[in-house]
Amino acid sequence: MHAEKAIEEITSSLREIVHHTLRRRGAVVGLSGGIDSTVAAALCAHALGAERVLGLSMPERESADETPGLSLRAAQSLGIDLIVEDITPALEGLGCYRRRDAAVRTVIAEYEPGWKSKIVLPSLLGGERLRTFAVVVESPNGEHVHRRLTAQAYRDILAATNFKQRVRKVVEYHHADRMDYAVVGTPNRLEYDQGFFVKNGDGAADVKPIAHVYKTQVYQLAEALGVPDEIRTRPPTTDTYSLAQDQEEFYFSLSHERLDLCLYALNAGLRPASVTAATGLTVSDVARVFEDIKRKREATRYLHLEAQLVAPLASS
Repeated sequence: MHAEKAIEEITSSLREIVHHTLRRRGAVVGLSGGIDSTVAAALCAHALGAERVLGLSMPERESADETPGLSLRAAQSLGIDLIVEDITPALEGLGCYRRRDAAVRTVIAEYEPGWKSKIVLPSLLGGERLRTFAVVVESPNGEHVHRRLTAQAYRDILAATNFKQRVRKVVEYHHADRMDYAVVGTPNRLEYDQGFFVKNGDGAADVKPIAHVYKTQVYQLAEALGVPDEIRTRPPTTDTYSLAQDQEEFYFSLSHERLDLCLYALNAGLRPASVTAATGLTVSDVARVFEDIKRKREATRYLHLEAQLVAPLASS
């Protein structure tokens, strides 16, 4: 990918979409302090002007300590305004933490408020195995417990933590409505393709400028756009659970560098053997990754669908 050319093409499309298709004056971007949201905001600033881009930092009590500072650094580097909205009270009111903790206790009875937790998924590599989600908890004295989740406990934990993405989106649309701005989504191609987003949460947006861009290419855009080093070198995280967690252990089960190559190869109709040299994986491991990509596409197809009508509407 030629980064400068890609930036020119994306910003040209953004101007057309925001001003003419959506008829909005500017853009609202939720800033997490990560690479994707910073690149999306930078593209908007280039396309619309920094004065027409609003950044939102929406931390909560379980956000990583560095998240607010990196969000501020991103906004300052782009010259855009930033509003900080602590969403903890909203999440407490909705029972986000209470519901999540109750679900964890169904498999780890000793789990108490004040403990930390995350959910994890085993690696794709190294042979066939039953891959099911597990919860990892940490007590205040540093003791760790790892236990496999039941299907119901997994769904309950996910449903509770999804409040975080959905509340943030409510805040984004509040500011978009009052400013006549468009809401900008930040998923990259890997996340968009594989359904790594919450429906009507971070999956909701008026325009998604990097949904066609592979994760590794997002880093190329970030360098060309002058994104600060501390953001470009930060590992991709979910910033959803109270224990530190990267996207690989939570969902993808493989590094984004390798997964990007496999996704590209599968999209191009290449055979697993043609990817082994570039990825350092065996043929059987690549084949397993291909199948996992296909399974995730099928399982998350619902996330991409609009509300379904039971009968067609008559044309006016």
